[in-house]
Amino acid sequence: MVADPVPLQLAAELFPNGISRYAVGGLFVGLGAAVIYVGTGISAGASTFLESTLSYVSGQSRFQQYVASRDWRLVFTLGIILGAAVYAVAYQGGAWTTDVAWWRLLLGGIFVGVGTRVGKGCTSGHGVCGVGSASKTSLAGVLAFLLVAILTAQVVAALGVTP
Repeated sequence: MVADPVPLQLAAELFPNGISRYAVGGLFVGLGAAVIYVGTGISAGASTFLESTLSYVSGQSRFQQYVASRDWRLVFTLGIILGAAVYAVAYQGGAWTTDVAWWRLLLGGIFVGVGTRVGKGCTSGHGVCGVGSASKTSLAGVLAFLLVAILTAQVVAALGVTP
């Protein structure tokens, strides 16, 4: 009996360049989250790391709670940004560009920021660290993130919105 080639065709459509780079990237993300947790006891959520950088410019108490650990968090945040830049230059032949209008990027960033506040964390914190530690709150959060993202994508596509 011959195996059904449909899953292979679907994988080829979803990952036209193969899955190895995603698997390696996922291993590095998981390893990085584990190293940070083992070394510091802190879950490696990007929103908290970005929020900690505000302790350099704001005296508000909610930002000052990060003063003791903000230096290595800043290095982590810069690593995310520089890692994306290096990838763009090495594998995409130059800086990353988009056809999306600047105001849509700004509005999307505001929505993400508000969602991160309301959801008490971001997709990286809940999705990588929270799900990895079997947190019920994070599992519910990731389910909500996915459902809202799928619904939003369907509505945007149905409205015919383009960049």
